[in-house]
Amino acid sequence: MSTILLVFLSGSLGWLLWLVARNFVTTSPLDKIPGPKSASLLKGNLGQLLDRHGWDFIEHLGTRYNKVVRLTGLFGHTMLYVFDPKALHHVIIKDAEVYDLPEWSTDGANLTLGPGLLSVHGAHHRKQRKMLNPVFSIKHMRMMTPLFYNVAHKLRNGLEAQVGNGPTTVDILNWFGRTALELIGQGGLGYTLDPLDSPAHNEYGDAIKEFLPALFESSQFQPLLKYAKRIGSPAFRAAAMDWIPLPGFRRLKQVVMKMDSEARRIYELKKDNMQAGDQGLLKQVGEGKDIMSHLLRANMAAPEEDRLPEEEIVGQMSLLVMAGTDTTSNSLVQLMQLLSQYPKVQENLRAEIKQAQEQHGDDIPYDVLVSLPYMDAICRETLRLYPPPSFIFREAQKDIVMPLSEPITCMDGTIMNEVPVPAGTTVIVGILASNRNAEIWGDDVAEFKPERWLSPLPTSVTEAHIPGVYSNLMTFNGGGRACIGFKFSQLEMKVVLSTIVSSFKISLSDEAEDIVWNVAAVRYPTVGKDSTKPEFPLRLEPIKV
Repeated sequence: MSTILLVFLSGSLGWLLWLVARNFVTTSPLDKIPGPKSASLLKGNLGQLLDRHGWDFIEHLGTRYNKVVRLTGLFGHTMLYVFDPKALHHVIIKDAEVYDLPEWSTDGANLTLGPGLLSVHGAHHRKQRKMLNPVFSIKHMRMMTPLFYNVAHKLRNGLEAQVGNGPTTVDILNWFGRTALELIGQGGLGYTLDPLDSPAHNEYGDAIKEFLPALFESSQFQPLLKYAKRIGSPAFRAAAMDWIPLPGFRRLKQVVMKMDSEARRIYELKKDNMQAGDQGLLKQVGEGKDIMSHLLRANMAAPEEDRLPEEEIVGQMSLLVMAGTDTTSNSLVQLMQLLSQYPKVQENLRAEIKQAQEQHGDDIPYDVLVSLPYMDAICRETLRLYPPPSFIFREAQKDIVMPLSEPITCMDGTIMNEVPVPAGTTVIVGILASNRNAEIWGDDVAEFKPERWLSPLPTSVTEAHIPGVYSNLMTFNGGGRACIGFKFSQLEMKVVLSTIVSSFKISLSDEAEDIVWNVAAVRYPTVGKDSTKPEFPLRLEPIKV
């Protein structure tokens, strides 16, 4: 095995030396765009951008420079951090085929999740999306609402059992994470991943929970994937991964193998149930109303040329569960923190929920729930200020010109009205910077103000034409690669909110001052800056009827 390691490292070193030489001896039209100095010969600014305590650096990018900022990547590679509205529109919508996902990103998604939405391009991506779109429609969400409430009731029962009669501190992140996993399990796969009434573990659920931390642990070196994949055969590279002296890669491989085996097992179960007809469907959790059951039926009914192969359907499963777990649960935790910090907002929200429940019953119907104005305003404001991902990556597939909403001043004093972007340039879409752009949202951009959504938005927002799929925000991305499940996420947030806020008073725990939110693929909280354990202690007190 030492010979394998030596060959792998020698090949990698050759590629790296070529990369370093190319990036440092060539000039780029982007060199004169202002940006922070490179912090490292190896990682450039990536170490600062991906540091889990890197909020100051990210805020610095969004407030000190132009809305297009030059950054340095691995081995001197030039990158652009972008949140200019017109530039975003071209990157996300108009020229989306040019600014595609980076090769290292799709390679990584293919290796870890299979051939799903995050790992295919062009017509192939559109074909998959066309098949999946109907199962995320409003009609389908309306039909799944009772299932969501069923899981939310289990959450409430579990919390009531732990809280008892008086104020009690619970790890709300753990509870919401388990709830999100069960919701995506039942609603997405027709399979229970966490019953919420016992501490029992599910192998698939446990692997999903480990996936994003393991992925982010190795994220600074993922851009090397497109070079590493050219060294040797797939079997050789798989063996070499065990010898790379980076624990994150080995941990990621173990998690991925577990996810893949469990996804295939669940898929085979679903196929057997589908073949058994109506009786088979009745055996499933949710009686076949879940996303994957609908996808399988639609796939069987589709013309041959539109059908997805089994490998791609299995690839959607882990992607669906992974994307639907931490994103929504962590946003709900952030929302709970805000309700604790703003008790008047909490009181007003509870009053709105109680009024709706008095008129429509405890399980507020879908159309009423999604239309509650104050709840909707709170959700929008939380997702504006605290989007789960702070940025996403794209890569120019060919030379292209990026137009700007307003000119930028270069380091040599010249004015740039548009940016010539060379092929291969990494473009980082500044989601957080766009959502907190003071020129668009006003001087109170950093304040939590749900009421900003209760009246028409200012023209500075509407005329900016932010290309996000949701509320003039970049939180769920936009265009053909917008988050396909954002309606699912919104329904989950509102069902859980209506259930928990009507049942408990929420307040900060004694550990509130120690809570730190960490930069990651999906931001997450820890108690203390040095801790790596995701958790959020919150005090709950049952509301006596």
